[in-house]
Amino acid sequence: MSDVLLPLHALADPTRRRETRDRLEVLTALLSGPHVEPLFRETVIRVPGDHAVFGWLCRVGGCSRSRANSRDLCHPHKMEWERGRRENPQLTRREFLRNAKPAEFYDRLGEPPVCRICPDRPARHLGLRLCLAHNGRWKKASSTHPGLVFEDWLATQTEPFHGYGDCIVSSCQSLSGSPLGLCRVHEQRYEAEGSPGKAMRPSKWFQRYEMGGRPVPILYEDKAAFLRWCRTTHPVSRAGTINLLGLPPLVIAEFQWTLFAHTQRAAHTYWTTWWIQEVANVARDRGVGSLTELAGERSQMDPRKRFILHEVLTELRVVYFTPEETKEAGYIESEHFGVRFPQRHSNFDLTKVSQRWLRDLLWDHLADRLRSPKGPRSTGPVDNDRRACYELSAFLEITAPKGGHNPRLLDEDHMRRFVADHTKRVREGLPSLSVRGHDGQPSKVTENTGRFVFNHARTILRWALDTGLAEEIGLSRKFIVALPNSGAQRERARRPFPDPVARALADQGNLQVLADRYDPNDRGLRDAWETLVFTGRRCNEVLKLRLECMAVHRRVPFLWHDQTKVGNLDEAIRIPETLYLRLSKRRQITLERFEDRHGRQPTAKERSALALFPSPSRNPKGTVSISYTFFHTGFSGWLEDLDIGQWVPHQARHTLATNLLKHGAGLHHIKKYLGQVSQRMAEHYAKVASSEIDDVLDRFWVAGPGSAEPGKLLVSPDEKMTKAEAEAMALDLARGSTPAEGGFCTFQPVVRGDACPWNLDCHNCDKFVMSGADLLYWRRKAEQWRTQAERAPDDATADYLHQLFEPTARAIEGLEKALASFGLLEDALALDLRRPQDYFHRLWSLAFRASDLADMDDGLHDDTPAFTKDAE
Repeated sequence: MSDVLLPLHALADPTRRRETRDRLEVLTALLSGPHVEPLFRETVIRVPGDHAVFGWLCRVGGCSRSRANSRDLCHPHKMEWERGRRENPQLTRREFLRNAKPAEFYDRLGEPPVCRICPDRPARHLGLRLCLAHNGRWKKASSTHPGLVFEDWLATQTEPFHGYGDCIVSSCQSLSGSPLGLCRVHEQRYEAEGSPGKAMRPSKWFQRYEMGGRPVPILYEDKAAFLRWCRTTHPVSRAGTINLLGLPPLVIAEFQWTLFAHTQRAAHTYWTTWWIQEVANVARDRGVGSLTELAGERSQMDPRKRFILHEVLTELRVVYFTPEETKEAGYIESEHFGVRFPQRHSNFDLTKVSQRWLRDLLWDHLADRLRSPKGPRSTGPVDNDRRACYELSAFLEITAPKGGHNPRLLDEDHMRRFVADHTKRVREGLPSLSVRGHDGQPSKVTENTGRFVFNHARTILRWALDTGLAEEIGLSRKFIVALPNSGAQRERARRPFPDPVARALADQGNLQVLADRYDPNDRGLRDAWETLVFTGRRCNEVLKLRLECMAVHRRVPFLWHDQTKVGNLDEAIRIPETLYLRLSKRRQITLERFEDRHGRQPTAKERSALALFPSPSRNPKGTVSISYTFFHTGFSGWLEDLDIGQWVPHQARHTLATNLLKHGAGLHHIKKYLGQVSQRMAEHYAKVASSEIDDVLDRFWVAGPGSAEPGKLLVSPDEKMTKAEAEAMALDLARGSTPAEGGFCTFQPVVRGDACPWNLDCHNCDKFVMSGADLLYWRRKAEQWRTQAERAPDDATADYLHQLFEPTARAIEGLEKALASFGLLEDALALDLRRPQDYFHRLWSLAFRASDLADMDDGLHDDTPAFTKDAE
């Protein structure tokens, strides 16, 4: 984007001179606003040591030295911290900060103190705080009188020497330390750089001139070279100081504004003041009239300068260009519309669209998207719009009359040829006409990218037709309608993890490899993955968890999260105790890191905004979570190490949906629990589980004791059934019942909420079915019947009771046999009560008609009820 930020050459071009003045006036007006900190209006910006964004003081309390590294420690404390860690590996940074003492030595990065005798001269000996002359006198006196006390000698020095004024370097404000007119640092630098101009003092200048109060003459071989060096050399790097002296007024204003704008970002990187000073020094060396002229040199700079300059240019682009000017320049700036996509630049280049009419349509359509209250949540739609126009533009440039630059010359034949050409590229996997990959080679056209091109190009052209823009530029309607709609994207349903893969992904040793090898700084990669496995949440729902996302209610741990895709905020699901403990440890790690960074515990308001998995970059307040890119990169590398094939984290969600369906959860349960967009999406997950006929057949019901044939199986495993029939049966049975005493009612009017026409006589109703979860209930009933028969006054009464309860007894035995045949009898005997936590248990879906069960051959005499045999 060489034409996005035009370089300014104010002295050579009167037009640019006016542009420079206009830009300076805009920045000056912005800097005069009441919300701008006064320090950013100064030419020499002296940042307070505890500044919220550019603070430079050592983190140790009371230490006045400047930070020497990104750990917020000065050099002595950094060495002390490293030594303490070697001696005690368990030492935490919080403990170190609490116990560390302030450094007592002078910070060489700060402004040197003045001599304690001469207030106009800088101290040469920093410990004694004496200028060069008085330091020489003290050395002579102490050598002549070995027992002389420094304080006694100091009391005799009552006459100060005159000062040498400020350093003559144009960008320096320190005191000069010698008659040469340079401060100590610049004098050393002058000598190190070969002394341009050979400026020097005469021999024995102190005794011949200084002691007699005479001015010291300076000798030059080339005075102009010396003065030129003084104008161009860099200022001295001082802690907390950004020196902009000697730069053009526009460059100064650009630095001042962009530094203030950096403080307004919620998520920003830490810029040390000497990094900023290095960028200012580059601008001074290049002699630029505006920082925009450095845009082409970013790739040659080191990463720190490049990142700072990139943000500087982004902020200036927003100020310098109006939306209409960006349209003219061939790009769109999302910041003009109040939109900033995470982890993406705010400007999008459109110059690959060579036809001006098509580029303007693309710009207008993107602007309409960004202005919409329901604008794009990511850059996907923006990138697809651009790609569609790139492909159409490249084709028209080759085949259309005059390269397609005149829309009035285009007709439906040109569009149909484009469709045919791109369809062939999709079918044959041919390279794109315009889009290139990171390696610079043309990217291959795939089925998905081809669909995006057709759909998005059609959307843009149809939008132009609806808004009247197509008519304004003379674009034919036939050209537009000839572009087909390729339909929605056809996605294959994700498969759940096979058992070997699931075991590998849950193995404790493998999980430790994930943490050690791909998350050495312990950002929570393993914790996030285990949360995905346990809860089946979407990946971003887990990565963006807040610090206070776990809570215990009535002794049950819950996870609170936002399902932003479906608009459900602060949703709660129950989680296992093991996951609760793991996330609690992660919360403690996050709190410790906050204290490491800020030296204190977060306030209640700060805790509510903290991320559970905070990102280590651009995150001073700890509110930004780790990115999906970081998580997926580590997960993909882990899978390669395990050598188990290609899988994605989202398949954990499909696996959970499969298990829920296998264990009896209905589609409405899955939709509610997983936060699905619609019932159709829940069926998308349910089909994965229903594809296995054996699992569907586990969901069998039997008739109740009131039916014509108590205990009869509604569906027998031996019956022939197609996949579609089994799938439909599973979905219907999961929703077509309502709980009743000892089973379920399948009479649909009652299921829908109507009154029961048989006065709730469930046990004698043929619409009543028994489930595997009700086995113990009916066993207790059998025990009661047996007791009543034993207490009968005579044999006739006992026989009557046997006959009365015989159908129910046969249904109970049929239920036991059916459960045993599926290996679920022990589970049924262990499921005693209908507790909420048992709701998704597999046995809830095992229901049978009692008449079907009663007809099953149990190997006993048909005329002997089960409870009688127990009594015998």
